[in-house]
Amino acid sequence: MRPAVSPPPTATRVSAVGSSPVREILALTARPEVISFAGGLPAPELFDAAGIRAAYDAVLAESPHRVLQYSTTEGDVDLRTAVAARFTGRGLPTEADDLLVTTGSQQALTLLATALLEPGDVVLVENPCYLAALQCFGFAGARVVPVPTDDDGLDPEALEEIVRRERPKLLYLVPTFQNPTGRTLPEARRRAVAEIAAQHGFWIVEDDPYGELRYDGEPVPWVAAVPAAADRTVLLGSFSKILAPGLRLGYLRAPAALRRACVIAKQAADLHTSTVDQAAAARYLRDSDLDAHVAVMRAAYRERRDALVGGLEAALPAGSRWNNPAGGMFIWVSLPAGLDATELLPIAVKHEVAYVPGAPFFVGEPEPGALRLSFTTHSPDEIDEGLRRFTKAIEEASSGR
Repeated sequence: MRPAVSPPPTATRVSAVGSSPVREILALTARPEVISFAGGLPAPELFDAAGIRAAYDAVLAESPHRVLQYSTTEGDVDLRTAVAARFTGRGLPTEADDLLVTTGSQQALTLLATALLEPGDVVLVENPCYLAALQCFGFAGARVVPVPTDDDGLDPEALEEIVRRERPKLLYLVPTFQNPTGRTLPEARRRAVAEIAAQHGFWIVEDDPYGELRYDGEPVPWVAAVPAAADRTVLLGSFSKILAPGLRLGYLRAPAALRRACVIAKQAADLHTSTVDQAAAARYLRDSDLDAHVAVMRAAYRERRDALVGGLEAALPAGSRWNNPAGGMFIWVSLPAGLDATELLPIAVKHEVAYVPGAPFFVGEPEPGALRLSFTTHSPDEIDEGLRRFTKAIEEASSGR
């Protein structure tokens, strides 16, 4: 009998795209004694478990044959109608047929990459950028080109120059309470981005998972609401941050031809998002007050943000910089020269505190001292204790230099 021949290797794209450092850090810090500022997770004690359970009970009692059956790829019409009404109520007129329900907004991004990108196509991203987006574009074989940012987010002048040089297929951005920096792109810059897209003919993918988590100031209109970009902007949304991430429910709002292409891509991916989960979410939106629930979350997160921002001056060494985001889940910190956030992390974990180093979020040369802190999953007292531990870790790292 001849020896068995090894099966073929995995596709090159798998080895070319690394795993998410954030997911690996979350596994590393899963011990309950670790105070972790690493994950962009909603606070589990704030989930409306009773309301969600009541919604499941209702749809399973009233129409089990429907909600346990296969469904349409486009998504539950009641859920799409409710999401459309929320968009319309926030100033972006939307119909149910403008939307596609996805298995989390991460799937929406994957469907767009499938529908739009050929290997070698140029995708522009904010630098630093949401990690999972970089993974998604890497799997699609795109060439990812970073656009410089400052404290107000993406720089439109730099964008214009890069667009002329690179001729991109799309621009991906998180303009409101960005991951990882927490920055918000001002309205004037949003209009400039929309006009550049119209002049040069590329798509804008506007990812908005955090927009309803605003603690200060007034909302800024979506890029999708700027007339110049209306025919070329895809807006992604999610229930993960305002209801529960375990539902894995997201949605995309896109022009008809692109939306249809995403429907075909989704048919090849998973046929449709879970029927019962969509039905329960639609029932929750009908029977419960999601806005009141989000208000409770905002109040808790505002207090936690203030605790973290208020404690950083005492916790960090001189020369450190950080922002005070008006919403979202993240604070972006830059440690002074000589401190590398990646090298510091194992020392911090030894002191039972964790964060995400900034380096993996960058395309190209990173900022060694940059790191991301999330404030949503710990009480103010736990945040204070976490900062005390972080100070000890920095002191230990500094003493060894």
